[in-house]
Amino acid sequence: MAGALIGARIRLTQQDGALSPQALGIDGCRGGWVWIGNQDERWCGGVVGRLEQLRPLLAEARLTLIDMPIGLLDGGRSERPCDREARALLGRPRASSVFRPPCRATLAVADQGYSRACEVNREATGVALSQQTFNILPKMQEVDALLQHHPGLREQVRESHPEVCLWWLNGRQPMRFNKRASAGERERRQVLRTHSRQLEATVDRMMTEYLRRELALDDAIDAAVLAFAARRILQCGTAGSLPRQAPTDSLGLPMAILLPPG
Repeated sequence: MAGALIGARIRLTQQDGALSPQALGIDGCRGGWVWIGNQDERWCGGVVGRLEQLRPLLAEARLTLIDMPIGLLDGGRSERPCDREARALLGRPRASSVFRPPCRATLAVADQGYSRACEVNREATGVALSQQTFNILPKMQEVDALLQHHPGLREQVRESHPEVCLWWLNGRQPMRFNKRASAGERERRQVLRTHSRQLEATVDRMMTEYLRRELALDDAIDAAVLAFAARRILQCGTAGSLPRQAPTDSLGLPMAILLPPG
């Protein structure tokens, strides 16, 4: 069931037994977190309620790409370089999918309501917080807490962005349509299908085994894209990074968006 580490409804490929994915892709979803993993040519996936439930898999994996900001600025009007570069790479209209993360102080008041979060963020950065960003503050807190409490995971759990990885997978061309539009679903499926029919089949299987209140198709596709990108990085032995020389935040967390190299 959803919330278990590997739910009974999510099976590995038919011939597989136990699988410890070496490459993982993770995205937030309605039920908590959707993950898809790969070992060799085998794919598996599931939904968990809390990110901490995935810690055993994260510890075993060689690389996990997660669609969530990791390193955060303490304040100032400047944005993280990785966000600026990602928007420039994607261009309009996909640049709008790269939102401005909050400052670290805002993360600490996530449970005090939208008005308070906006106040704190505006005091530190001069910019209020979007409602969309506020809505994912609890998930950002989960990621931040995981990496602070388990610093050994910092090297292999890294920030990425599905639209940036899709740009790479699509011959360095951004997606034309919004991911929630029918045309956007079709073009993203086509990219997955071009690179791995098994991965697309894994997404389809998950969509039959989880309720829509737990998992939306666009979130499953995002996790699949990140998982494929993580596998390609492992195959190449190196990663691309926005920016190339990634700064760290005040806690030593990298402020970088990873993608396959080249």
